[in-house]
Amino acid sequence: MRKKVIAGNWKMNKVRAEAEQFINDTKTNVPASDQVESVVCAPFPYLASLVEKAAGTDVEIAAQNMHFEDNGAFTGEVSPVMLKDIGVTYVVLGHSERREYFAETDETVNKKTHAAFNHGITPIVCVGETLEQREANETMTLVESQVKKALEGLTEDQVKQTIIAYEPIWAIGTGKTATSEQANEVCTHIRGVVEKAVSADAAQAVRIQYGGSVKPANVDELLSQSDIDGALVGGASLEADSFLKLVEAGAK
Repeated sequence: MRKKVIAGNWKMNKVRAEAEQFINDTKTNVPASDQVESVVCAPFPYLASLVEKAAGTDVEIAAQNMHFEDNGAFTGEVSPVMLKDIGVTYVVLGHSERREYFAETDETVNKKTHAAFNHGITPIVCVGETLEQREANETMTLVESQVKKALEGLTEDQVKQTIIAYEPIWAIGTGKTATSEQANEVCTHIRGVVEKAVSADAAQAVRIQYGGSVKPANVDELLSQSDIDGALVGGASLEADSFLKLVEAGAK
């Protein structure tokens, strides 16, 4: 049985005191890691501090992005070497906001996914369609292409360790949520893509999250679906009480 993973993506929110208070409020209250994985995706300036605050607990700290090179003349970028050095264990890659606003491509997502594995960091690879693409019945084709390109060149074991987050762009921060059936339909398709591209074993092992206006009120229904193995959560992860409710749902 695949272990659920709940990841809270803070995006560009919180100052240091707020970030540290959040970890203090959650680290002793989350379910044990053998029940569910609890991940906090924080802004770069606070990662080292939060890794220290969460040390020895069941809360893992993730970066929201990284470069694919280990070092070099890339002003303003953060490398996987740097993240590994401070103890970061997860990284979000290819989020729709990175693709839309910062020129992220399928090719750079693939390079970053390889770089993450090269340094022992678990990638959370985001895929998903716009409203226009959904209405044009392009969802499955687009998501299949994104998944295949993200996983290209990975070993079977690496694919098994990858977390794929299906996030319909039209449901991020809009208050709109795909129905549990819509979300599961795409997640099931993603699992089928992995099976065809890699293996049946990899397809059964890979964990697929849903993201898009997930909140305590709808998380149980989403997580009850056959192919949804967790959630990548934005706004509802900013408050400790709400995040804990989401994680507790994942532990059921």
